[in-house]
Amino acid sequence: MALDPEDLYEVDSDVPDLSGAVLLHHFEGFMDAGAAGATLVAHLLDVHEHRVVARFDIDDLIDYRSRRPTMTYATDRWESYDAPELVVHLLHDAVGTPFLLMTGPEPDRRWEAVTAAVLSLVERWGLRLAVGFHGIPMGVPHTRKLSVISHATRPELIIEGSPFSRVQVPGNLSALLEFRLGQAGHDAMGFAAYVPHYLAQGTYPAAGLGLLQSVTKATGLVIQAAALTEAAQRTDAEISRQVAESSEVAQVVEALERQYDAFSEASENLLLSDDESLPSADELGAEFERFLAEQQRDH
Repeated sequence: MALDPEDLYEVDSDVPDLSGAVLLHHFEGFMDAGAAGATLVAHLLDVHEHRVVARFDIDDLIDYRSRRPTMTYATDRWESYDAPELVVHLLHDAVGTPFLLMTGPEPDRRWEAVTAAVLSLVERWGLRLAVGFHGIPMGVPHTRKLSVISHATRPELIIEGSPFSRVQVPGNLSALLEFRLGQAGHDAMGFAAYVPHYLAQGTYPAAGLGLLQSVTKATGLVIQAAALTEAAQRTDAEISRQVAESSEVAQVVEALERQYDAFSEASENLLLSDDESLPSADELGAEFERFLAEQQRDH
């Protein structure tokens, strides 16, 4: 017998009226190049006061042996346990507008039950829109404007175009949530920031900033971006310094710039050129990681 979706979570007894509010969501474990989505989550929780208003019963949702939580041992005893949490935070933007942020590890099991539970929260609170976000690795240079694409349950919600037509990709909970909400007649959308292949394994604040700008544009939320902007500027300056010190990396970036500029002139879509041979994603990443490793040894 199927369980009631509301059995999967507990809601705080003191939740204000959230009619017309927005639900943002990001789950750890799926693709997030440059830690773009994680960076935006951290920024939101750093700059806004927040409290948990819903907590999911995660014990039946994750496989502890596939991603073991951290425990701290001190001398002769276990001191702490970093328990995983799948929660919904209540925040308010710079002008006092409430919004929600659902975060935590992407469940290993019961995706349909989780999406049904989120749907019940959307309807219980009268939310108007759900928005997911993450980063994807692309063959683009960091020296050009960062692109963010969007997808949604209604064409009217789309604010950033996409070069993709039809493609099959591994499923993830954020995508399934958007799909199921759309089937139920609710507005939902998602953003993906393009992250240069050679920066995909690290933290690239510019991608988080790009996601923030898209989220605020789509939702109307007023969220301060100063701290994230400063982090992006510092990281970009460091990347530029390191690129300038390596002719090999500079050549990779210049090749990407040429193909980016060529297709920007020919089309609004960022596609790879057929008449120019470029390094593969693995070659780009390997070259840049080698250079970064050498820098760490030298300092």
